[in-house]
Formats: sequence, C-alpha cells, structure tokens
Amino acid sequence: MLNRVRSAVAHLVSSGGAPPPRPKSPDLPNAASAPPAAAPEAPRSPPAKAGSGSATPAKAVETRASFSRPTFLQLSPGGLRRADDHAGRAVQSPPDTGRRLPWSTGYAEVINAGKSRHNEDQACCEVVYVEGRRSVTGAPRELSPGQGLCFYYWGLFDGHAGGGAAEMASRLLHRHIREQLKDLVEILQDPSPPPLCLPTTPGTPDSSDPSHLLGPQSCWSSQKEVTHESLVVGAIENAFQLMDEQMARERRGHQVEGGCCALVVVYLLGKVYVANAGDSRAIIVRNGEIIPMSREFTPETERQRLQLLGFLKPELLGSEFTHLEFPRRVLPKELGQRMLYRDQNMTGWAYKKIELEDLRFPLVCGEGKKARVMATIGVTRGLGDHNLKVCSSTLPIKPFLSCFPEVRVYDLTQYEHCPDDVLVLGTDGLWDVTTDYEVAATVDRVLSAYEPNDHSRYTALAQALVLGARGTPRDRGWRLPNNKLGSGDDISVFVIPLGGPGSYS
Repeated sequence: MLNRVRSAVAHLVSSGGAPPPRPKSPDLPNAASAPPAAAPEAPRSPPAKAGSGSATPAKAVETRASFSRPTFLQLSPGGLRRADDHAGRAVQSPPDTGRRLPWSTGYAEVINAGKSRHNEDQACCEVVYVEGRRSVTGAPRELSPGQGLCFYYWGLFDGHAGGGAAEMASRLLHRHIREQLKDLVEILQDPSPPPLCLPTTPGTPDSSDPSHLLGPQSCWSSQKEVTHESLVVGAIENAFQLMDEQMARERRGHQVEGGCCALVVVYLLGKVYVANAGDSRAIIVRNGEIIPMSREFTPETERQRLQLLGFLKPELLGSEFTHLEFPRRVLPKELGQRMLYRDQNMTGWAYKKIELEDLRFPLVCGEGKKARVMATIGVTRGLGDHNLKVCSSTLPIKPFLSCFPEVRVYDLTQYEHCPDDVLVLGTDGLWDVTTDYEVAATVDRVLSAYEPNDHSRYTALAQALVLGARGTPRDRGWRLPNNKLGSGDDISVFVIPLGGPGSYS
C-alpha cells in the first residue's frame, strides 16, 4: 500500500512535468532585521524573456509582473514556460535541494485551463524578524540580539482581472504586518495587560487639557479588557488596509492591475492567526476532525452588509441599481403586483408592491458561484480593484468591497499535535470542486503512506490535493474520477504541519 500510494503520486506529478520534491526554505525579506544566518530576499522567478532598465516599455513591465511565480519555486526560464502551459497544466512545487520551507511546509500549484493568460495566483512564505520601535516607557530602546520577535508567515493571493495586485501583495503585505508589530514587541513579551496609551515621543509637547471634553463619568467606571491576542489581530487588520491604500496610490505607475483575494497565516508566540479577505479558505485537520479557520466572502454571504450600504448611501447605486433583492429580475408588466423580496434587515422573504424603482437591476444578483455585486464581481473582500467600474458605466464598485480580513485564532499550545495534524490553505480553485471531507480523506490517505519524520510528506499531500482538484485531461476537458468537471481555475495549496518550528520525536 505504501509503495502504491507513493508511486501513484510520483507518476501523476511527473506526467505533468514536475518530480515529487521537498521544499526549499525562503529567504527573509530584504527590508527586515534578521538573525545573522538569514540571507537577503532573492528576486522572484523571472519571465521567459527578461528585460531590465528604466526604459522598459509599460507592456513589458505588465507582462513581467503578471508572469512571475513565487520565489521559493526557483523556476528556470524553461520551468517558467512549463508552469505557464495551459495544455499540460504541470504541477509545480519547490525543488528538492535539501532546504525546506519553514515547518517543512508543503506547497503545490497549477495554472488554469485557459481562464486567463497567466497564473494569477501568487504565494509567499517567509520568516520575518521584528525589531521594536520604542520602549513602553518612552525611553530610547537599546535592543540586544533576541529581544525582538520572529513570526512565521504564509500567504495565498488569488488575483482577478490581472495578476498585478496579487504579485504586489505577495511581496509587501508581510512587511506591512511587520511595521504594525514594531510598537508591540515589548508589550507582547510582557505578561501584564497592554498599556492603554503609548507614551509620547520624548520632546513632543503635551496636548492641552482635554478634561472639558469628557462626559458623565458613570459610563467610564471600568476599562475594557484588551488582550495581547487582540493587538495582533488589530495589527494584521491595519496591515491589510495599508496594503490596499498603497495599491491605490501606486496602481498606475507600477501596473497594479485588478485585485486579489488574500488568505494569510501568521504564527506568533504560540498562536496561529488566519486572516481571510475573499473566497480562499483554510481548514485544520486534527486527528480526523475538521476545524474551519475561515469562511468565504461573496455577494451571498455578505448580502446584508452590501444592501445596508446601498440603503444608507443610495448615490453609490446611481439610477441603475436597487438595494432590494428579488428572486429574479422584475419585469415592467409586473408593476403594481406583489412580489417576493428582502432587504438589508431580512434573512427571510416577504411580499411587497412592485414600484417603478424596483425595475432597476439588483445590487446583489445570482446565486452560488454566479452571484455578483452590481453584475460584475463575485467576491466582496480583497485588495485592489480601485479602478473597477460597472460595465458600460462610471459607477465604481470599490465602495462595496472591503479590504478588511476576518481573523481567526488557533492556540497551538492548547493541544498536543501529531505529525498528521495540518493546516490546509487553498485558493478557490481547490474548494470549488473539493469538500472539506474530501480534503480530510486525502490528508489521511497520503500522510499514512509516509513515515512521520519524512519531510517530503507535506509536499506530496499538497500535490495530491492539487491533482485531485485539477483532474486528468479527457476529450471534454479536465475531468475528475467521477467524470465531473475538474477545476479550470488556478489552484494553489499550502499544507502547514501543526507541529510548529520544532521537530517531532
């Protein structure tokens, strides 16, 4: 059984042009203060036709940005061409060079079946060192080695309408997180509750007495409890917002086209923080149990938030859309009739008399993967999309899209994990055709075929998940074993063992 499973995975991967590898560890970002052993960040895998210099045409810049792949894949020009082949759809994983991704993380990806010109997914895996910015006492810091914080970082970025936003986020989002954590280095290592206010920088004049602004003291009799965990969550949320603002500023000069969903994992001080903005997802498989660590943000799951915004700010809808939802498009001949509807306050349905304004197109329409905001986009959270407008209109869609992630926390110290306990991250190319239970079954089947101390087992698992979602080529496209259509989208998967940075005994 062991040999059969290993041979099957090896055959499927090699038939796509990639041998079963062991991952290579990433380098630290070149802007971070890193431990002495760290090396500077290497450039991302280059395009097949490289160019350089400020005189490079804008067209070449756009092509280079959209055709890059994650640095840790270390693709040669020939490997990059294979990774960009829509016909062969070869599975890509980090090379077997002796160095591994942090925690022996497994990774695999495959390009779409022709949905877009290039693979618009991007991925990042880093170990980031954070040096504190100041002391909570306000005194200048004199940090000795080891006084900073180190966090582990994984990110999947699913681009749409171009790969520029995903590529930019994969390079920079972890640096924004690092900047947000600089003020927290000393606070997070102090077991006492976080200070209510950080001291002003020495030499800064104090503000005038604000006592006249205070209201009745009865409502301020106690102070809200703020945990260290919530500080990290806030730092991640702010980092997402700053990343989105940077995309808005640089979208023209740096060819940051389109937008992207972002699924990020940060491990810091014994806890795993999973931040999701979009329709990628993460689950933990622990001793056969499935623990969802994110949820999809789509026009259906966020219908009430979208409708409330349209109700409060009708100018965002112009004269083209209505914030109300109907089971189908209202027809002119139905004016005056009573039809099913629901608004921003409702989870059920009721009847209302159809008026002239109800003939407008609904803000949220369709269902499932065909649900759309303003008949345009199928995700409601993410980064970028600052230029996105309704087709044949000047109405911007960005006001309805949120860049803020939902962050869920998992405390690794509360459980004793075995080598088969993993956190699986996947873009929607995986989850569109694979259920949580099918992923858990694949985890059990693949990992049981490898020894617990075999670090390549997690890469083999990532490859098996990608292959299972991609399917095999047949006369009518890529098909799964049950003859249903496989995923024609880009597919990217991280498999993170929950044993952490230490090794299993």
